[in-house]
Amino acid sequence: MSATPGRPRDPAVDRRITQAALHLFADHGWAGFAMEAVARRAGVGKASLYLRWSTKEGLLTDAVAVHLTGVADVDTGGLHGDLVRLATQILQIYAGDAGRAALRLALEAAEIPGVAEQYDAMRLAEIRAARAIVRRGIKRGELPFGTSVTLLLDTLAGGAMMHALQMPSERRPELTRDVAAHARRLVDFLFSSLATP
Repeated sequence: MSATPGRPRDPAVDRRITQAALHLFADHGWAGFAMEAVARRAGVGKASLYLRWSTKEGLLTDAVAVHLTGVADVDTGGLHGDLVRLATQILQIYAGDAGRAALRLALEAAEIPGVAEQYDAMRLAEIRAARAIVRRGIKRGELPFGTSVTLLLDTLAGGAMMHALQMPSERRPELTRDVAAHARRLVDFLFSSLATP
């Protein structure tokens, strides 16, 4: 965010604007993303918006940074616990308020200057974190040597993401209240599949 002289910025207004920006992007994509529309949705004047961000690319970049956190490496001491935490993080992203924006980013980020680099860095960090979790499990003997790290993570991440995205809107609050329970069921199922000869 660009600093401006004068009266101190109101963090609550900044957050309202970035949230409005992310929701507008989720609803209309980059083609329908306009500063004026963000200002209307956030309930602020265009001048106030342009004092904070001079470009829509800068605004969306900040909105992603503020409201979309990627998955992080976790080490609970065992692969099962690590994968449950990983699946929980993925479910929280896609079942939460920013879920549709996250999906849009996966489709459109490469075409948006500034956002593309930020999204690529976030995705690379997520991939490294997830791969580290599975490799630790293999090293500790919790998975057979030669287990496909990619297939295991594709199955886990894809299952978590699709569950969150396919959840009927009336059942979404139930999922968001206890994402860890579904994450545990997903990992239990994955482990039982891995154990099947």
